[in-house]
Amino acid sequence: MASLALTFRNQGRWEQAEKLQVQVMETRKSQLGENHPNTLTSMANLASTYRNQGLWGKAEQLEAQVIETSKTKLGGDYPGILSTMANLALTYWSQGRWNEAEKLQVQVMETRKTTLRRDHPSTLTSMANIALTYWSQGRWNEAEKLQVQVMETRKTTLGRDHPSTLTSMANIALTYRSQGRLEEAEQLEIQVMEIRKTNFGQNHPDTLMSMANLSLTYWNQGRWEKAEKLQIQVTEISRRMLGEAHPSTLMSLGNLASTYRSQGRLNEAEKLDAQVIEFRKTKLGEDHPDTLASMASLAATFRNQGRWEEAEQLQVQVMKTSKLRLGENHPDTLHIMANLAFTWKASAHDAEANNLLRVCLSKQKQTLGLNHPTTLSNSETLLQWETQSLNLHT
Repeated sequence: MASLALTFRNQGRWEQAEKLQVQVMETRKSQLGENHPNTLTSMANLASTYRNQGLWGKAEQLEAQVIETSKTKLGGDYPGILSTMANLALTYWSQGRWNEAEKLQVQVMETRKTTLRRDHPSTLTSMANIALTYWSQGRWNEAEKLQVQVMETRKTTLGRDHPSTLTSMANIALTYRSQGRLEEAEQLEIQVMEIRKTNFGQNHPDTLMSMANLSLTYWNQGRWEKAEKLQIQVTEISRRMLGEAHPSTLMSLGNLASTYRSQGRLNEAEKLDAQVIEFRKTKLGEDHPDTLASMASLAATFRNQGRWEEAEQLQVQVMKTSKLRLGENHPDTLHIMANLAFTWKASAHDAEANNLLRVCLSKQKQTLGLNHPTTLSNSETLLQWETQSLNLHT
């Protein structure tokens, strides 16, 4: 049953995986006891499924319970405890609680360096996770430094073509893209894609992810035809290999909708956005973070079409749900809040736009930090808006 649940989880069939994992956990509790290592493993697996469903409160509760039980009943050096601590850090990261995630990740990394070794695969995974947290915080130079270290070590110990090495290369490319080093990102992504095509085949999920990443770099370069071509290819293969409603298929559809929107093909973008929303509502629920992201994308399409009221209505709905589901200070909540301010500004509701962006910026300074790129960008925008308002009144 545990193996079947893992298969369901890998297929993105979260509800079926959850149902089986709960059953496995309860059976192990009855037969082995709540403190048995196998019971704790089943609890940790269920927590991972909760995390993938965006049920972060449930995931956090289970992971904290596993850690506490492991420490008190099995000892602080129980092998599974570091993995669960790393998972709890990932749950914090998903909630935008990056400082808490970083603190836990550093603890895991330092322990693994001591108990294992610096070039052990688990130690390198810990370093890669910290780099991801740095990336989320906009600390791209620190992220890059750590990612290069991980990549070079993996090349030496595992080989250039090893899946973990390729993942490291893809992560560095993501950082390059965030830094605006698009040519370097493109070169690295092409390299990763070609190796994965050779080693795994064109239809492998890792290959498709490489193609999707490269398409996003093309999108950032304004090379929308190349982005579109790759995204259509990824979408068609994903539909055939994984199914119409698989998370990877829906992600590729969402990317394609964004490209259509950038090309001004707004009706096609709207059609795709609506399709993704319906699939995600059915599969994940109306308040899942991925569903909310799809709704925000549709709202952006409405805004580009000049359909201000529809855009505003959808953004208000997403913002309210995001506040309840993710929290008022979650980065996704603040992102949609800023988007609503842009919609109000575009529809000549200047005072409301200024006030909302001011509130949003205040929260972003606390949550993201003063030097995060998003904070700096919105600071500059608000200054421009306020300057315009002053000029209108003089």
